[in-house]
Amino acid sequence: MARLRLSPRLAQNAAASARNDLFADIATTPVVQELLRRVERGGVLSSAGICASAQPFLAALIHQSFPTRPIVLVTDNLKAQESVQQDIETWLGHEPNAESLKSKVAESSSSILHLLSSPLFFPAWEILAHEGKLPPADVISDRLETLLALGDHAPRTTHHAPIVVTSVTALQQRTFASSDLATRIRSLSRGDHANPLDLIEWLEEQGYEPEAQVTQKGELAMRGGIVDIFPPTSPWPVRLEFFGDELESLRHFDPMTQVSREEISSVTLPPAGELGLLKSQVSGLKSKEGGFATLLEHLPNETIFLFCEPEQLAVVADEYAKQVPADDPFFIAWEKFISELDSRGMTRVELSEIESPSPGLSATLSPSDGERDGVRGVPLFSSLDAFRPLGERAPEIQIAEAQRREFFNQLHRWLRQGYAVQVFCNNDGERQRFEEVWAEVEAGSREPGAFQPSTLDPRPTTQLGSLARGFICDEAKLVVVTDAEIFGRYKIQRPRRQKSAHAQATRSALDIDFTDLEEGDLVVHLQNGIGRYLGLKMLPAGAGNSRHAPRTTYHETECLVIEYAPSDDDQSPPKLYVPVSESHLVSKYVGAGKANPPLNQLGGTRWAKAKEQAEHAVRDVAAEMLRIQAVRESQEGHPFP
Repeated sequence: MARLRLSPRLAQNAAASARNDLFADIATTPVVQELLRRVERGGVLSSAGICASAQPFLAALIHQSFPTRPIVLVTDNLKAQESVQQDIETWLGHEPNAESLKSKVAESSSSILHLLSSPLFFPAWEILAHEGKLPPADVISDRLETLLALGDHAPRTTHHAPIVVTSVTALQQRTFASSDLATRIRSLSRGDHANPLDLIEWLEEQGYEPEAQVTQKGELAMRGGIVDIFPPTSPWPVRLEFFGDELESLRHFDPMTQVSREEISSVTLPPAGELGLLKSQVSGLKSKEGGFATLLEHLPNETIFLFCEPEQLAVVADEYAKQVPADDPFFIAWEKFISELDSRGMTRVELSEIESPSPGLSATLSPSDGERDGVRGVPLFSSLDAFRPLGERAPEIQIAEAQRREFFNQLHRWLRQGYAVQVFCNNDGERQRFEEVWAEVEAGSREPGAFQPSTLDPRPTTQLGSLARGFICDEAKLVVVTDAEIFGRYKIQRPRRQKSAHAQATRSALDIDFTDLEEGDLVVHLQNGIGRYLGLKMLPAGAGNSRHAPRTTYHETECLVIEYAPSDDDQSPPKLYVPVSESHLVSKYVGAGKANPPLNQLGGTRWAKAKEQAEHAVRDVAAEMLRIQAVRESQEGHPFP
């Protein structure tokens, strides 16, 4: 019988409906109802017996139960924050796919509606404020996106309040006050009137750097009546075209090719930085903390805070406090942050896997409130480690196969006992592989006394989604299984979400390793072709770097020096200076044979022709591979045991 295939949108709607039903079913259990009633009453709550893998699920459940109240989920480090963010996106049905990414890029860079419907990511700076450097651009972008989405200028077109995933260190770092941030944001729409020169001056005050052409976040350029701006929160830079003082058109454009893309109706211009602008205010403040604020100021008093493993949060906060100078104006002690949170009347829920509330962070519950899952001695959400242990090293093949077979037999037992088994796979390939393994286990072992599943038993429900680990809820008879339990391996953490197809071009220069390059090596520049690497050199970058220091400070930029072939034998070889921030355009030359190719000429046509020939060759190889695969698909195969 042919299997019915749903369109991507219908499949996504079906998955969302299934998850909503799952939330509705588990919310009817007495323990969860009592927990939700306590959350609704507010105050300081402590809920033990919730394993780490189920804490994002509980956050999504609370978000569904209280859609008009913002939720802030606090983790202990960046890795846990990224993992929780990924899990919540799966539970809320906001996991990025090709269709959603395409629609986001088509939206106006000013529109932050998608930020209000998906979890917000508020990371720490990843540096100490007193160090002589600034946070990475993607960190500032994520932080500004969160502040903009929480601010009054965010369009409230959704009935769901935002959910924010952050870390304890990020909460200890002060940021813009809401009133100060409002003065640093400007919105422009088609037909508005603004003097381009006044706009440029205002943008420079907000940390934007004037350049010849815009390629990186936080840059701007002006050519006649055209102003190019790359807002930190936008997936693409924006091109504003003025006729006099009237804004005639707004378009996105590709920073690599400088070619205009789709037209947009409006744009919101946030500041181009955070810590650098905050440092510039310190000298003008009467009180060192007077002009700064914590994330609390950007949240309403009905916000629900979920603290994952509060004891560990307190340890991390104490370690961070030891690294911060005593007079740091951008730091707030963890105890003081908790005190301010409670004084604002916000709800604080402490989630832990074991019954050991941290002193000073948990309030003693009244007897009526104490009748909860932990008191009854049964955890509400348990991990699957007891059923599917995962070590740091993969076991022998025979042991791994026996463990997987036993786990699949356990899934059959749960199904026979009336448990709902939800299996989350990363992609269609893994889902097909799971169905194959399930069919193999259903065939049963021929050994005497072995567990024999029946083909008449209920089957688990499979869904597409990325989750770190699974869990079991005996109270609701629910088992959530991930590819970690199915295939016996830890999930490779997906990198933090990138905001556009060219995000790799804006990655931090700290991630680039130059140890593979030696002076005299042949390198390939993406736009100029093959050259000879001559080392690194510091060049003056000029004044006007408003994000980093006052205009009177002298700056230098580290550049890669690449030598190319001269156009005339009588001339010296020209040199190309590539800033380290653009070193992603340079790679080491790798060729076949011992002969070195001739160097290209700057501005020559030979490199363009070589790239064109390579593109045709790649298409030919792809066509041949498709032809071979078509032949394989049309021939009958032979199954092997």
